[in-house]
Amino acid sequence: MSRPSVTRRTAIASAVAATLAAGIVPVTAADAAVPPAPRGWVESTIARMTLEEKVGQLFVQHLYGATADTPRQENVDLYGVATPREVIQKYHLGGAIYFAWTDSVNNPQQIAGLSNGLQNAALTSDAKVDIPLVVAIDQEGGLVTRIGPPATQFPGSMALGAGGSTDNARAAARITGEELKAMGVNFNYAPVADVNVNPLNPVIGVRAFGSDPGQVSDMVGAQVMGYQDDAGISAAAKHFPGHGDTDTDSHVAFPIINHTKEEWEELDAPPFREAVARGTDIIMTAHVNFPALDDSGDPATVSKPVITGLLREELGYKGVVVSDALRMEGARQKYGDEELAVRALEAGVDLLLMTESMDVSFNSIVDAVQSGRISKQELDDKLRRILSLKHKRGLVTDPYVDVAAVSSKVGTPENLAAAATITDATNTLIKNDDGVLPMAVGGKKVLVTGFGVSTTADLASELAERGAATTVRQTGTSPSAATIAATVAATEGQDAVVVLTNRAWTSTAQQRLVKQLLATGKPVVVVAVRDPYDIAHFTEAPTYLATYSYAPVSPPSLARVLTGEVAPTGKLPVTIPTAADPDVALYPLGHGLTY
Repeated sequence: MSRPSVTRRTAIASAVAATLAAGIVPVTAADAAVPPAPRGWVESTIARMTLEEKVGQLFVQHLYGATADTPRQENVDLYGVATPREVIQKYHLGGAIYFAWTDSVNNPQQIAGLSNGLQNAALTSDAKVDIPLVVAIDQEGGLVTRIGPPATQFPGSMALGAGGSTDNARAAARITGEELKAMGVNFNYAPVADVNVNPLNPVIGVRAFGSDPGQVSDMVGAQVMGYQDDAGISAAAKHFPGHGDTDTDSHVAFPIINHTKEEWEELDAPPFREAVARGTDIIMTAHVNFPALDDSGDPATVSKPVITGLLREELGYKGVVVSDALRMEGARQKYGDEELAVRALEAGVDLLLMTESMDVSFNSIVDAVQSGRISKQELDDKLRRILSLKHKRGLVTDPYVDVAAVSSKVGTPENLAAAATITDATNTLIKNDDGVLPMAVGGKKVLVTGFGVSTTADLASELAERGAATTVRQTGTSPSAATIAATVAATEGQDAVVVLTNRAWTSTAQQRLVKQLLATGKPVVVVAVRDPYDIAHFTEAPTYLATYSYAPVSPPSLARVLTGEVAPTGKLPVTIPTAADPDVALYPLGHGLTY
């Protein structure tokens, strides 16, 4: 029996759409979220699927290998077969997600070829009906960036928040989305909709746009439009119901958020409401315990009061819900893999991301449907949302990309120039007490030190291009006493020092480095290239900037600001508290100097 081709599926959808337009099939309230055009394809597809094929569509998994046919032992260990193609066809997978550690993102042409190969695997299986894949990624920009250069880089959400321009936020999403689409990636798990009100947050931090719910909402809405309306890929607002006020990383533990329901409404909910209002295709759950929203102690991912009660019913969300990765400890501490997947579906989740035990999770869902624990109607409703979204994003009619055209669409001069301009507007000058900035570096000796092998080298190179004689001493995030002593000794004969910090608020070694450099009496410019909070631990530093990012686009922008080619215009999107008391502001939200 021959399988329907993409062309035939398109014809079926068109024919059924014409029937619907003639009024032969009534549209019910439950169907209202499904546009008329794909409804025929969706319903005919679901009607022909086996139970196992339906269950497979619920999973988005990480697959090892640079091509669809690359054999890897990691695939054998996780899935019992060697290649990504075999994994997709064994489980009738709904989607794949890309990471560097799975060897998925080596360069744009390879990514596009991998995407085409995975789509081919999905569309040439022995299933009763062939369904194209979700190809997903976390390309937030800044700290969480899976695809590096030559793809266009951006400094991340908090930097965009410091820039304060929703137009720039939307443009960054549009450019990122267009480049992802050219490489065959159709889902981006961004933007981050968490409001980072806790400076001690180890997992969100600079991934959030800031600490003001109103500003975060505006930025989230702008990026949803940039990804979806402008670039034509799916956005995913994350991590519902909010992950911004925790000092625990859900990748390794189970965070508790102690906001009241009223605080949730005021602080956490607004960005998600805005994402829903802007039509976000996807919302991703958080593996957090939120007692005011559900006192069972369950992670939000498996909480029906949170996912169905709050998200679906109170916020009125009709789109696809995806779990955060089920391999994370925040999800797995209370329930094992067999129970976790089923409970997530019962709570209202549609797509299950990255289970660590595929056979166990898959079989547990099959058993749950066969036993009636999950009704066939519930399962089919999830399939309707998933398949409708695949159709909406053009995967049914055009699942492949043109590998030969990738170089003309990814990392173009126009995109790189736009990224540079956007980044220039994000640098925030917090202190300039001695008037050291801007610096005339021509003919001057400048020591560039602190965090980042490439970051310090790139900044030094940029300053050298402007006439400085630079020395580089990279010290990392936890310099030893010997490293600090050697770095201090290297200031001899220097005219100025630029030291880059990365979460120095967590590193007494970095704090010692900065203080000992300040004690030399040399002009020292301290630059926080991640969290802006570092200044609280060396308040004596007279010159301090925040870039919120060490992405490749950031050091050149920093050089332009240091030398006065560009004036700093960023404003703090968060409050910097004192080191002694997190409730006392050292520098308030909105602070920022210029020259």
